Amino acid sequence: MSTRGTRFWETMIGAVRIDGEDRTRPMRLDLRVTTDGMLRPLGTTDAQVTGRVRIRGRADDPAADGHLEISPLARRRIRYQLTFTADGRQLTLDGWKSVRPRRPVKSMTLLPFTLYDDGTRVGVGTLRFPVATGLVPFLARLRFPRETTSGRFMASKWKGEPGRTEVWYTTATDPATGTGVWIHHELVAPTDGSQPYAHGWAAVYPRDEPVCHARFGPVTWPGTQEGFAAAGVSAAPGHLTGTAGELRWHLTEQVAATPLFTFPHWSWHRSLLPATHMLPAARAFYSGTVTYGNKTLQLSGAPGAPARIYGQGNAHTWAWLHADLGAGDVLEVVTAVSRRRLLSRLPPLVFLRLRCGSRTWPLRAERTAIGWAGLCRFRSSIGLPTWTVTGRAGLRRIRVEVTQPDDSTLVLDYTDPDGARSVCHNSERASTTVLLERWWGSWRTEREWTLTGTAHAEVGVR
Repeated sequence: MSTRGTRFWETMIGAVRIDGEDRTRPMRLDLRVTTDGMLRPLGTTDAQVTGRVRIRGRADDPAADGHLEISPLARRRIRYQLTFTADGRQLTLDGWKSVRPRRPVKSMTLLPFTLYDDGTRVGVGTLRFPVATGLVPFLARLRFPRETTSGRFMASKWKGEPGRTEVWYTTATDPATGTGVWIHHELVAPTDGSQPYAHGWAAVYPRDEPVCHARFGPVTWPGTQEGFAAAGVSAAPGHLTGTAGELRWHLTEQVAATPLFTFPHWSWHRSLLPATHMLPAARAFYSGTVTYGNKTLQLSGAPGAPARIYGQGNAHTWAWLHADLGAGDVLEVVTAVSRRRLLSRLPPLVFLRLRCGSRTWPLRAERTAIGWAGLCRFRSSIGLPTWTVTGRAGLRRIRVEVTQPDDSTLVLDYTDPDGARSVCHNSERASTTVLLERWWGSWRTEREWTLTGTAHAEVGVR
């Protein structure tokens, strides 16, 4: 498991007396503190510090750096060591907050320090964290670690209730040959309370060749904590292995992005919707081998992503798209008509998340599905071989067109927990065009992407 560490921003103000001067000078620190993982309140955490140091008349260095030792209980101190430039000299600030249980607030906000020039003391001072004006901004900018592997999202959500379907699936594209790969793992708990079972399939989509696929299972669900493991097939954090008919695969997964919730974040943790969908990692790279027939596909850094579904079965009609747009950009779309009595009368609901760099648009997944006062409206037209999604949120609007070629589309049937059947048309060699526009007095193109044969898409019907 890998994480992005804890981050926080801290401002301290006070004064310093330079040796040889008969007065103090106002001083201010604006620091950004980052750790490689979680803070360890009972132990010691080493953190990196960057920021700006200002001493009136002597220093204004925006490139200060150093480290922080956070050990409030083990050593009862928080030590700062920071290097910065003042009057053309490189000075080092060394000081610590002495944590006292009887006076925790005062002791953890007061920083006495000493300034050194090449090991020689050149000044002393005291800085304070301004609780009255600084606490709210400090808390607002505090960031805790976020998991960047499929880790905890790979664990099974099923708690033994009947009428549930849980899916683990992975898609990838070999950059060398353009071959697509789809590995689907599924747990079904029948509505009638009969024995839950595990099954799935694997498929390879070579360029200019027929799609090759095979199923595994069904077998009795053995139960697992880390992911899917049944019928000699495994999908766990960091690796996928298995055999299905003439297909064999052994792949390692290197996570390249944080999770992406296609449906609202809360729907994954609270099963209030008929189904929910998310990506444990919005992007990942796969290496290893996939053998089909008498051929072996050697993958090395193949882009793709793992995905998870949990719910009460498949929708009445649905379409799905995963598009790695390059340069870290990803588009994920699910549009569907529910089987529930009231929801089935609605047009297809759209869940669309576009991640560009570190930003995800729209900010909240609910916006694409329900819309607000006409400012957010998304629609889809589901069909084959081409389907589309259009929508607007705030000052941006998007148009997505997906084409699934007949010769690179695999038709498979699904069985819901209640025994109902549906058919999916899946292509790991789909094409898509994405047009993102922004309102600047008129609609102007902001970004545009075209993928030919490297998009992953599916249409499901009854």
